[in-house]
Formats: sequence, C-alpha cells, structure tokens
Amino acid sequence: MEDTGRKNLGIFAFVALLIIIIASLAYWHFAPQPSGKAEEFTVDDSISPMENQALFVEVLRIRNRGLMDRMLSYGSSWKETPSFYYTITVDGESGSSKGYVGDTGVYTTWDTMGYESSMVFDVDEEQEYSDVTISIIELQPKGLFGWQTEEVEKEKISLKYDYRTGRWSGDDAFMDRDGMGHYVGKNYEVWFNIYQEDYDHDGIPYWVERNVLGTDPAVDDSKLDPDGDGIPTAWEWRYGYDPFTYNDHENLDPDIDGIENIEEYQMRKYFANPFQPDIYIETDGMERKGFFDIPHIFYKESQQMIIERFARHGINVYIDDGWSDGPVNGGGEMLPYQSNLDDVMGKQLLAFYTHHFADERKGIFRYVVVGVREDGGGFITPVKYNHFDAIYVSNDFNSLKTRLAFTPREIRVMLAKAILHELGHSIGLMPVTFPGIDIITRNVMDRYPSMPDEDYNGYVDNYYSVMNYKYIYNKPWLFSAGTHKYLFDYSNGSNGPPYDQDDWAHVYLPTFQTDVPSYEEPSDENFEDFEIINEYPGVVAEGWKLDENLTEKYSKEFQSLALIKNTDVDIQIFVKEESKDGEYNLRVYAKPNVEPVFAVYSLVAEGKIDNGKISFYSQQEIIDSLRKAMGG
Repeated sequence: MEDTGRKNLGIFAFVALLIIIIASLAYWHFAPQPSGKAEEFTVDDSISPMENQALFVEVLRIRNRGLMDRMLSYGSSWKETPSFYYTITVDGESGSSKGYVGDTGVYTTWDTMGYESSMVFDVDEEQEYSDVTISIIELQPKGLFGWQTEEVEKEKISLKYDYRTGRWSGDDAFMDRDGMGHYVGKNYEVWFNIYQEDYDHDGIPYWVERNVLGTDPAVDDSKLDPDGDGIPTAWEWRYGYDPFTYNDHENLDPDIDGIENIEEYQMRKYFANPFQPDIYIETDGMERKGFFDIPHIFYKESQQMIIERFARHGINVYIDDGWSDGPVNGGGEMLPYQSNLDDVMGKQLLAFYTHHFADERKGIFRYVVVGVREDGGGFITPVKYNHFDAIYVSNDFNSLKTRLAFTPREIRVMLAKAILHELGHSIGLMPVTFPGIDIITRNVMDRYPSMPDEDYNGYVDNYYSVMNYKYIYNKPWLFSAGTHKYLFDYSNGSNGPPYDQDDWAHVYLPTFQTDVPSYEEPSDENFEDFEIINEYPGVVAEGWKLDENLTEKYSKEFQSLALIKNTDVDIQIFVKEESKDGEYNLRVYAKPNVEPVFAVYSLVAEGKIDNGKISFYSQQEIIDSLRKAMGG
C-alpha cells in the first residue's frame, strides 16, 4: 500500500513538474528577449516591491456635449454655461473637485481644455485591483425662479484597475470604441488617465517590466528607444507595440486619419491616439480694420459645434486657438488686416501659411484663418503642392449680409456652417466627386454649364448637406429650405441616388495631406474646367513586394487591422524581399472604399511570416500566457 502511495505521489510530482515546464515554454514562445539570450525565467509576481503602492487619477478634460443643439435652437440658452464638478472614488475612498475650481468652486464652462487636475489614493501593498469611479455632477436650477440648485449626476464611469498590467476595464478599456482614457457619454465627454506609483516614473508597472517587457524597473523607459524606431518604450508599451522590434512609425497609420504614429507620439499631450481618428486644427484671426469692425475670430461656440458634430461620428477634433504651450507661431494669432483673399491666386494666404503656421505642424494640422472677404464667403486651397489643408473663411460685415446673420447666435452658427463646409473639402468631399457639392442654382452662379436644369434642381433640392450651398447661404429665395435652414451636418444619403449621397460613408480624413488628382488653374471658370489626373502608382516601398496569394487569402480576415469606422477597406499584403531574423517582414496596407473620393493605401500593421505562417505581436497573448503559467 505504501509503495503504491509513493508511486502515485511520484507520478503526481512528475506531472506537476511537466506542467510547469510546458507553461514556461509557452511563456517563452511569446515573451520578448531583449538580450537575445534564452535565459532561465521565473515569473516575478510582485506588484510594488520598490515603492509604496498608490493610485493616481488624472482628469484631463471635461466637455459638455449640449452646446451644438442649443446653438441650432432659437433663444438664448446657449449663453447659459453649465456648472459642474467631478468626484473620484477608489475602493470606497472619495475626493471631489468641488470648492477647488476658480472663484465659484466649480467649472462654469462648456469645455475645460487646458485645466488638468489629479488626485492620489493610498492603497494596500501588493493589492491586485482597485475599483475606480469618476462622476460628473452638474448644478441645475431648482424651484419656481431657479434661485436654488440641485446636484445631479450626469455621467458615471465605472472602472477596474489592474496593478499588474496598468490597464483598466469596465466603461472604458484599451482598444475600445472611443479610445483608452476617453469616455464619450450622453451628456459629457471625459478624458482621463490612471497610473500607479512607479519607481522609475515611466508609467510602466513593475510586473510588466519584469515579466512582459524584460526591462529594468529602475530605469525610465520613456527616454529609451532600444529598437531605434523613433518612439520610446513607454509609448510603444501603452499602445501595444513591441519596443524591441523596429516599427515603421513614420508610415504606420492604423486609424487612417493621416496622422502617422510618429506624429501621434508628438501630439500625445493633446490627446492623440493612434487607434482613434483625430482632426487637429490651428486657427488664427485677423486684426480689425477699425473700432467699429466686428471680431474676425473663430468663436468658441462655433468651435464646440464642429467638435460635437464630428464626435457624433467617432472623430475627435482638437482646435488650437491659442494653446499656452504651443509653438511661437501657433494658434490664436491676430494676422495683419487684409481686405480680400482669392481662392485661386491666394498669394497672401501663402504668406500666412509660411510665417504663421509652424512647419512641424504641417501634415498634422489643418490651418484655418478667419478674416475678411468682399463676397462674404470662404475657400479651401492647396497652398503647397496639391494638399487641401489651408482654409480661409470670412467673418465680417460682408459675410453677415451674405449669410443673413445679425444676432450673436446666428453669426456663430453661420460661421460654424461655413467652416464645416470647408472642412468637408479637407476630408474628401470635393465638387469633382459629387455634383451636389458646391452646387448653386443657375440664376445666381453658372458653375456647371452642361448640367440640365432638371439635374440642377434635383441636386439642390435633395442633397441635404452643408456641402450644398443652399444650406450655408440663406438667401431670401432659399427660405424654402424650411427646417433645413439651419442644417449643420453632412448628408446621410437618406434621399438616395442620384441626387443625394451618404457623405459620412465617403469621408477620407487624409485628404488634407494627400495630393488630390485634380488641379484648378487661375483661368478655370467652373468645376468642369478642372484638370483631372489620376496616376496613383499604388504602394511604393523599396525592398517590399506585393504578395497576391497572401492578399487573396487574408484580405477579409485582415480588414479589422484598419481601424476605420465609416467604410470597409481594400487590403494588400507585402513581404520583404530580404529580411533578417527577428524583424518584421510582412506589411498590411489598407485603402478605404470611399470612391469616387480619391484615397491611397496606408500602412496599418506589421507582422512576421515564417514558413507561410503569419503572426502579429500581442501583449495580451504574453499576459494571458503568464497568467496561465501562474494558474490564474
């Protein structure tokens, strides 16, 4: 009996040892080896051996989402700024911003951009998780005359923070629909960050450094770039890239917004996310002609209207109208008075673009100048090459007459409509792609001489878009627009072809940095005179070759690698002709299906192919294998 027991015990010990060995091998299959040496590895399950454990919660920005709807309604409610504060609760312990904001103790604004704040919470040593709640509390009028107020919770964000991985889950998570640290609620949009006490202050938890990355938890990895790809380890870890394998971040653009990863890294302070489409705008105004002149500026209310319109379609808009730490010639400058600028000649706009729009921002930002124009209108023009990234819109007495806007609210609404229209051109909605764009009736301007009157009327009456001149210029003969007089949107295509299109399905964000295949010469009188040239050569990548077999096999499967929301994409897979061990030798390119809008292929992912097997780096697989090895 004893011999049988010893034998069974021996078998059990052998099986247990075998399981540990298999788990270790499984980990080494995924875990990076920075030194290139296969050394013996044991999972270090310590969480905070080098510091006292604490959790920091930063509230970076809060934006009330209600202003656009108020601006599009009659009345003065748009002048009533909301009053609110936030509370943070971690494991039952709470803190509040109430009493610590400005003169009133609460935020009284539509947008807290530039007013970051944080709280710190002490937690037990080696604690694995924390429950975190961020609530937005609004002070609302109460009683017959509104002399009293009541506090109403308008948003509640519930999260669970993992001290091993530095990630959180719940109402916000890594790679969710609106980006980690960005919550789009019904009433408020909130940007935040959560991190734990960290000895080397690089934001990477001890457990990740020791077990996932193999880095030194005593060395700041926000300053190290071991693979030499231009982006340090800390940022690559945050967004799931391998810090020890070179990535082509100068060309990688997984969300296809025209802002490549190296630029996303440069804009990290201003909420840039490589997996969420962003639009950055720098805006300058113009000096007044005299005391009685009106301000030539991009009003805050007009900005919020544009931000909200794009937010409802999953696109983040950030507008620099004077960021305190922007470049010397950043947003918010007052340019010298200029009586009239032309969209074709546009020589003065080139001067503004050259001397008041920082070179390091070109290719990231669109440049919007609000000034003066004789016809009260505006335009977008390619100042350099054929990139449509420079916009000029008037806000003067001429524009007030043209737009029939005479109250402060209507002035702001009509300016927002004019800028939204020009921004539409910068995202691909060009008149040469759809006849309804920029169309206006014959008795005002002859823009399409060959178009039959029936088609003119069809486009004018059925294309419900701010890209249709009918819905930005409120001429007396256009009062028939009725409820669409204040239409502030691109079309959703509800009227159907041929006279309506779904604009949002044709949005191509990189248009502002892409050479558009049509040229407008000074002598052109209408859109039919444009020189159309479409000689796009496709992907040009020296040392790489298109693999048609892989493309055909994996095209549908890899569509999800392009993080674009408005349409599907065409996929092409390239393989490196000569590669070294350990480097990425496979590239996935994607081109959105937005025809007839012109689009090009973007690099969305890099991987490895070995003996016909394709693999992509995944931190989550490494973490899952570790936890499996630990029995968790």
